[in-house]
Order: sequence, then structure tokens, then C-alpha cells
Amino acid sequence: MRKLLIFVISLFITGSLLAGGLVTNNNQSAMFTRLQNRNASTGIDAAYFNPAGLTKLGNGLFASINNQTITQTQKVSSNYKYLTGTPKEYIGNVSAPIFPGIYLVYNTGKLSFSAGFNPIGGGGGAKYKTGLPSFEMMIADIPPSLTAQGIPTSQYSADIYFKGSSVYFGYQANVGYKINDKLSVAVGARLVSASNKYSGYLKNISINPNYPAFGAYTGGMVLASKFFTDGQTYLTGVSTQLAATATSLQPIITGGGGSVPLSSGTAVGLTALQVATLQGTISALGGNPAGMTIAQSQAFFSGASATYGAKAGVMGENAAATKDINVDASQSGTGITPILSANFSPSDNLDIAVKYEFKTELHMKTKVVNGEGGGVFVDGQTLIADMPAMLSLGVDYRPVKKLLFSASFDEYFDKNVDYDGSETVSINEIDKNFIEYGLGAEYSLTEKLRISAGWAHTETGVNLNYQSDQSFSTNTDSFGAGFGYRITPMIDLNLAGQYTFYNDGKKPYDPRLSFDPSIYTETYKKVTWMVAIGLDFYFGKK
Repeated sequence: MRKLLIFVISLFITGSLLAGGLVTNNNQSAMFTRLQNRNASTGIDAAYFNPAGLTKLGNGLFASINNQTITQTQKVSSNYKYLTGTPKEYIGNVSAPIFPGIYLVYNTGKLSFSAGFNPIGGGGGAKYKTGLPSFEMMIADIPPSLTAQGIPTSQYSADIYFKGSSVYFGYQANVGYKINDKLSVAVGARLVSASNKYSGYLKNISINPNYPAFGAYTGGMVLASKFFTDGQTYLTGVSTQLAATATSLQPIITGGGGSVPLSSGTAVGLTALQVATLQGTISALGGNPAGMTIAQSQAFFSGASATYGAKAGVMGENAAATKDINVDASQSGTGITPILSANFSPSDNLDIAVKYEFKTELHMKTKVVNGEGGGVFVDGQTLIADMPAMLSLGVDYRPVKKLLFSASFDEYFDKNVDYDGSETVSINEIDKNFIEYGLGAEYSLTEKLRISAGWAHTETGVNLNYQSDQSFSTNTDSFGAGFGYRITPMIDLNLAGQYTFYNDGKKPYDPRLSFDPSIYTETYKKVTWMVAIGLDFYFGKK
């Protein structure tokens, strides 16, 4: 029987929580939420989106404080026929009530110094109160597997729970330089500090075998571990008895009676009852005693003893695999992201920006508490969790003073990242790089009040090897809207909301059990919604 619990390091937790690539968050300000396109920003949030554009703020000190409250619902359904209530749906709730973005800018002359803090990856926690298909199917396989071995079993039950949280905090610093009125450049770096936490359990695994040979098992629900333990005890006893029977024939064989037919065993010292018992046992075990010599019967009993011993071993393995399992593990690591950017303004009403973030090499070290690794988390093990390089392009255009159009494009170089997390395993999970693009517009109703809306679309590049109930990626469309209000000449307020639609994903799976050729399918669904608030402070001349 397969190992019963697979707590896999899951991208549904450690991946991006909203806008961005497979593992990168790109929704890093309230202004982004209400416009969806900030790659050519020359506002304070340019400390993340377009550091080179910060020189257009003018001299002085500037700050921005943002928070987004994000809720995501993930639904995984499976039509695997042995699950109770097929097709069965599993719901995971991801929550990030605090998703901050804090930026500080100081400009003097042609120089711009900026810093930022935000969750560049992860940022929330996921709860699956009934587990996932990959957890439950291991248990659902027990009844049909036992039935196929002549042990009628039709039901199973278990208590399953999984919770995980993840946050990749980014601490970014940039230095920008204004070459002339049209061109500015910047160089920066981000320290990524990553932390994942996992907890959960799989306990009280029960089945209803009807097999009195192992004990009083007549179809009621019992703990699977106890049934398999009793089966191991019974089969070990049978193996021992058969071995003893084979040993009891050794004196006859040593005395030269090995070639005597078993049916004539009375001629070499066996009683008629012993001969009949031996023949009956051979027949009961599926053998044919007719014509069998005493030496051959000894070999038969020795072989049967080994067979039952092996079966006892399997029962022991199953007993261990169905015991209660608890998981309490964490992972942590750090990495550095070099960042280059440039902002070109051919006219006062047009900004064209480009930013390149280099690949972040990130290795996560695992810590297991009290040995509760669930059979997957290994204390001290190091896993690859690199973040891909990213190219961002953006355009901001003001045809008139009151109206702003924004466009953006991002490419995440996923093909250069080892998403299987192992240095020794190579699984092709990426067919093409992840891309994101969109359009947004803002209009000033008054000198103080501005409204905006935007759209962003993503196209994933993963293949079916990547997709699973623990990590899946599909194309999305996000719509955001909101308003900005100038409270005072020094303070600007931004409020926004966003909703993200995800295409459904499907993955067919090959048959799980050798005696059942059935193919089954998993379906993946997800929706995300959020609200955002931000305050921008202008302590210098804008």
C-alpha cells in the first residue's frame, strides 16, 4: 500500500497570492489595486514598480503606507470512484488580513534614495479542513485493495486537517539618478526573507472489514491500524507454524526418507493422522499433495511459510502507515534580488519605464518539531525555492491633464527556475514563461477627487506536470477600481477593491490500483477578492 500521507510543500501556500507570477506578488500598493497597472508609476509606489521614475517627484521626503486585505477560495474536486461522495469537493480558504506595502523616498538634486517593504511572495495562510484528494485517496484505496485480496471491506473514514502559512518579506533599497529631463536610471536590491509553516493531522483512520480470521471483524468500523496489526499477528503465527511443520520433516529426510511419497509416509515413521493432516494442509494452501514426496512437501511448507511471512510484513507496513500522523514543520531562507530600472520621458505627458529583476536564489531549510514531519518533512533538509527573474515594461500617458492612461507588461522567466524543489530530481513543469499585461485609466473629477479602474490578464506557462491539488496555475483576469482623494496638500488617500477570475483547470490521472483500469480527473477552481487602502505623504515639493 502506498504511503498514506503526503504533506507536500505547496505552491497554493508559498506561491503568489494575487497579481504576479507563480511565486511573485506584484500587487504592491493601493494605487495598483485601483489601476491594475503601475509599471510606469512616478508616484511614491514607484519605489517598487519603477525606481528610476522617482526622480520626477522633485526634492524632498515622501512616504506611502498601504494595506490590502485579501481573501481567496480554492476548490479542488475529484471524481475518483473510491472517494466517499464522488465527485468530492475540497475547499481551501486563504486569508491575508494584513498585506502591507511601505515606501520611503528622499530626493535631492539629481539623486533619489528609496526603500520599500512588502510581501514579495506568499503573504497568507491556507486551511483545508477536510484535507485534499491526494490525502484522502490514500485512505480510500484501502477498502477496494482489501476486497481484491479476499477481505470484504466497503467503507473508510478519517479525520483530516491541513493548515499552512507563508510569507516572503522583501526589503528593498534603490538609488536613482536623473541623467537629464528625459532619462533617469536606478539600481537597487531586495533582501527576501522567506518563512513557511505547516501543521495538520491525519488520524482515526477506520475501515469495516468482514474477515473473522484476524479476530472479531464482522463488518463494523474499526481502526485500520488495529486490523492490520491483528492481521500481522495472525499471519506471523501461520508462517511460524508452517515453518515448524517443515522443520518436523527434517529427521525423516536426513534418515533417507525424503524421496518417499508423502502418501506412504507411514513407512518412514509418520502416523496416518499426520499424513492426512499434511495432505489436507497442502490442499488448503492451494497445493496438490498427490505424488508429492516428503522432501517436496517440506519445500512446499517452507515456501508457504515465507509467503505468509511476507504477507505479515505487508500487514505490518500497513499498520504503521495507518497510525495517527501529526505535522508540525517550518522552512526558512533568504535571498538577494538585484534590480535595474530606467524611465524615459520623451514629453511631459508620457513616461516609458523598464525594470529588470534578476533571479533570486533562495534555499529553504526545514525544521521539524518533535519529529512530526508526516513522512515528508525532514529536519535539516534544504530545498530549492528560487524566484524567477522578471522583466517589466510600462507606459503612462496623459492626453489631457485630468486623464491618465496606463499600460503594463510583465514576463517572469519561469523556464530558468527549478520548480520541483530538488537538486537531484528534474521534472519538466514549465512550457513557457508566465506573462501579465493590462490597461488602466484614471480621471480627475475635481482637484481633490480622482477615480480609476483597470484590468490585468495573466497567462500561465505551466504544463500538467505542475498541476496538482497542492499547486495549480491557470490564466486569470483581474478587475480593480477605486478613488484617490487629496485630504491636504501633503496627504493623499487611496481606496480600492479588486476581483480576480481564474480559468478552471483540469488534470486526468492514470489508474491508481493495479486491478482497476479507471482513469480519474481533478478539477481546480479559484477566486480572489480584496480591498485596499493607502496613504501617501508629501513632505517635499511634488
